[in-house]
Amino acid sequence: MSEATLLHELIHLSADSAPDSVALTDGRQSYTYAVLSESVRAFARALCGAGVQRSQRVAIYLEKRFETVVASFGAPAAGAVFVPMNPLLKPEQVAFIARDCEARVLVTSSSRLSQLLPVLEHCPALDTIVLVDGAAASPAGPPASARCVAWADFMASGTAGRDGHRVIDVDMVAILYTSGSTGKPKGVVLSHRNMVAGAKSVASYLGNVSSDVLLAALPLSFDAGFSQLTTAFHSGARAVLLNYLLPRDVLNAIVRESVTGLTAVPPLYLQLVQTEWPASIDAHLRYFANTGGRMPRDTLDQLRARVPSAKPFLMYGLTEAFRSTYLPPEQVDRRPDSIGKAIPNAEILVLRPDGTPCDADEPGELVHRGALVGMGYWNDPEKTAERYRLLPGRESGLPLPEYAVFSGDTVRRDAEGFLYFIGRRDEMIKTSGYRVSPTEVEEILYSSQLVGECAAFGVEHATLGQSIHVIVTARDDGVGVDVDALLAECRRRMPVYMVPGTIEVVTGPLPRNPNGKIDRKTLAEQHRRET
Repeated sequence: MSEATLLHELIHLSADSAPDSVALTDGRQSYTYAVLSESVRAFARALCGAGVQRSQRVAIYLEKRFETVVASFGAPAAGAVFVPMNPLLKPEQVAFIARDCEARVLVTSSSRLSQLLPVLEHCPALDTIVLVDGAAASPAGPPASARCVAWADFMASGTAGRDGHRVIDVDMVAILYTSGSTGKPKGVVLSHRNMVAGAKSVASYLGNVSSDVLLAALPLSFDAGFSQLTTAFHSGARAVLLNYLLPRDVLNAIVRESVTGLTAVPPLYLQLVQTEWPASIDAHLRYFANTGGRMPRDTLDQLRARVPSAKPFLMYGLTEAFRSTYLPPEQVDRRPDSIGKAIPNAEILVLRPDGTPCDADEPGELVHRGALVGMGYWNDPEKTAERYRLLPGRESGLPLPEYAVFSGDTVRRDAEGFLYFIGRRDEMIKTSGYRVSPTEVEEILYSSQLVGECAAFGVEHATLGQSIHVIVTARDDGVGVDVDALLAECRRRMPVYMVPGTIEVVTGPLPRNPNGKIDRKTLAEQHRRET
């Protein structure tokens, strides 16, 4: 079997080798690799028939469903670029992304379109809207120049045998928008090479095989969420799409579909461990993986107790390089706080501000080099220059310069080469002359088992510079938060400069950003407005 070099080839090659194997489950329906492959080709033909040119953008604003996957892989098959939008985004945010990337095609639903109509007039490049549900008519509002077409009609409109535009592995394939420091999303541009190399690398250390069933619970607009599709399709495995409301929905899906691989973010795992797990899960769940922040030690211990047969994979990644490190399961007992070492086909450096390597246990910036390094930020050369930079000291006669991703995350590497996350530069709390990681504060709060969820951040203070403020919720067992006991536990386990100045108890759950992480920035802004 030949190796994929382009994103859509992950599906086509698996279809060539096992056409009748199930590739995708969407609710009660399942689709074979043969059906998925032909649907991807049909969508690509339809885009070409609509006049979509090489590298033009196709925006997708949908929940997880069969058409979402077809459009995500069909756009690259046509030589276009897909732009997944988190279904939780508001119309103004969707319009900003569509306008920023000059999307020519929008794939969405009738109900979502009705909410978007007042803001789509600001998207002049948009000329085709594909609706996945029912017959379509011209929208009774802007943009007047855009045509609406039903999914079935669009899929039938392509000329059979018409090839997509020629692309190679270094061409653009996707723009993934992440929340920016100014509040406006920034688009990370990825190539076919980035995504395919990421799929191969992740599948290799997770040991994915064709018999695996991977639960796609994370948003597909999130790099780790989309990775559930790419690793599954690279391996010939089955991906299960899940749009869940409650943690119980996730557990029910794991049981119903005999899921073997689960990847989630810490806030979801925090909710899952407070829910009773069916004993049958341990018989088939082969691994669970963490991304999007450090897994609290207590949460990890509870997960391992619930599914002792499943291997834990603790991972670190950033959208700008798709995935960077993982901790092998056999190292979890020895160093559960570590984010591990570089994934296959990547090198991770820890550098000082002057670009020289840090010594063992010396904090420095995590820098990622290799095939997964993205192409920069869409339409933002200034931000690109800040984050994607030449590696110092690597010139040594190389005819072409090499760019790496400077993550903005502070880490340290121990004497054995294992990495430990300290914090993001823009979130570090500066108090009493010390730099305190909010993640480290939260880790201790979680380990106390006195809180449900928590978030720590700095607030202005006349003498300290910043004081540490913590927002907590009660556990789901109905026992309230004993603030005095929590502060006593902090004083016992923290140096004095790290002890929270104030602890605020609120009703949960805490707000999440579109990727499911607890939104520390929003909580800090709300607190500043209220005080």
